[in-house]
Order: sequence, then structure tokens, then C-alpha cells
Amino acid sequence: MTKDAVLELLSQGGYVSGQKISEQLGLSRAAVWKAIDRLRSEGYTIESATNRGYCLTGRPNRLTQAGVVQLLEGHPWQGLVQVLETVDSTNNFAKAVAAQGAPHGTVILSDHQSGGRGRRGRSFSSPKGMGIYCSVVLRYDVPPEKLLHLTTVIAEATRRALAAETGLDVGIKWTNDLVLEKRKLCGILTELSLEAETGLTGYVIPGTGVNCGQQPADFPPEIRDMAISLEQALGRPVDRCALAAEMIRQYHLAASEMLTNPGPWLAGYRAHCLTLGQDVQILQGDQIRLAHAEDIDDEGGLVVTLADGRRETVRSGEVSVRGLYGYV
Repeated sequence: MTKDAVLELLSQGGYVSGQKISEQLGLSRAAVWKAIDRLRSEGYTIESATNRGYCLTGRPNRLTQAGVVQLLEGHPWQGLVQVLETVDSTNNFAKAVAAQGAPHGTVILSDHQSGGRGRRGRSFSSPKGMGIYCSVVLRYDVPPEKLLHLTTVIAEATRRALAAETGLDVGIKWTNDLVLEKRKLCGILTELSLEAETGLTGYVIPGTGVNCGQQPADFPPEIRDMAISLEQALGRPVDRCALAAEMIRQYHLAASEMLTNPGPWLAGYRAHCLTLGQDVQILQGDQIRLAHAEDIDDEGGLVVTLADGRRETVRSGEVSVRGLYGYV
């Protein structure tokens, strides 16, 4: 689109004359002016000066295809990103395109989810314009047990992206929550498909939801005291396109080392895991057990010492951490 081409040129920084834009993009001066006017109407701040041209000085806090893709210039996954205005679930959409052959690295982002999902059948609040809802199609021709650590690696990749873009020291609650100020900032849901004939992984899809712009009243009442957004923590809005692009960069790095060099990712997860060293409750079915969290093994399992002194590795179920989410 003309507008997107003009935006990409202005995104390179500094003033660009209308004549240069016209010549470089093969547009009439009237078309350039209309594109500038359209961008301004969408919330972009574009200054103009006589004999200097146009300069992009501010972006709207919108999650858009153009906004994310432009920030991934030259990245291997740049052409695999799709940004939707709304969808029932980015994981559902990603599974559908994966079943149709979408390649490794396909990224689905949405500004809104009408049916966002979390673990254990829970819903994930996904209001329009307030979060980043992201799913990635990953393909590894290996048995599923080779990917038991995937969620922990993706959690660490998300933490690194948040640190790079916001400077916040975000913690991780085993296995799939990112936590700030003892409240949930982000959740991760990982789903996979198996090839019936071989038993190998057909595709695996980690889906991530990050609370970006919510205020307390924007959260459902039942989670209002347990959730937090980046804007609440920072006292200012977050550039969602920039954060989404950094998440994609980190996911690409994590995906490339998932099988060959997961050690540094697991080490980062351990270093920021708020569960370790804490008393926990383990909920599996109708059974609740008390334990002390000791370590994360190389497959992402939580190593605990039970009340009777036995040591065990937890790989499923729900773990409540004393001091987080209202567990005292």
C-alpha cells in the first residue's frame, strides 16, 4: 500500500523531502500528500518543514502489520508475520494455518482475542488495544519428549524481550507465568500436534499473552487483584509494535537453539524463577500436597522436596507459590 511504503521510508529517520519520496516510490506529489495525511489520521506524528520535507516523530500505540514488520527489517521471520485485528484465539488460528502447511517461524499476532485461552481450560482476558497476543508455529521433527523444556525456554525468551524493551525485572512462576510485583503479567499456553504414523511432532505452538495497557478496571473482577499490566508498572504506555518485534526476535533465537543449545535459556529461567526456594502447594486432580521448590531440571520440570522429605519432579498440575496470587 502507498501509505505503508511512505511510512517505511519515513521510518528510516530524519527529514525526507516530498520530492525524494515521490521519486523513490514512483508516486505523484498528490499521492504522497494523501499518504502523509492518512498516516496522521491514524495517529502518526509527522512534522513538515519548508525545504526539508517530512519527519516521523511519533507512532500511535497500535499493534499493526506495518508497524511490526518494519521493525523486523532483514529478520528471517519478517515475511512470516501476520497481524489480525481480532480472532477467537491466536493459538487456534496458528493451529489452522499450521495444519495447512504454514512454515516454521510463522507468527500470528492479534490486537484482540474473543476467546483467549490459558492452561487447564481457563479463559485469558484479551481486551482490544491493551495487550500482545502472539502464537508461533514451530516445527521440529523429533519425539515430543525432546521438547518438554519448550515452555520454559519460551518463558525466558519473553522475559528477555520485556527486559530489553521496558527495563523491568520480570520474574517467572513455574511453569508458564511471568510475574511483576507479585501479580501476573503474562501467560503462556503451549500446544502441539503429533504425526500419527511416526509419533513425531508435527508442529508445536507456544502462545503468549502480555498485559500491556490495562488499568485495574479493565481486568475481570475475579483476577483484578492478581493481574498487572506494563502500563501500570511503568506509569506510561508501551510501544506494542516494538515489544512484539522484540518478542519475535527472541523467539527466533530461542527456536534456533531449542534442540542444540537450550542450556543458557534454562539457566536464565532458573535465575528468574520466583518459585524456587519457596513453599508451594501442588494441585494434581483432587490432591493437594505441600512441598518446597528446589530446582528446575533440564526438561523444565520442577524439583521439589515433599513434606515427608521425599524428592520429586513435578511435570504437570498446578503449583501455587506462597506470597503470589493471594496464596498466603
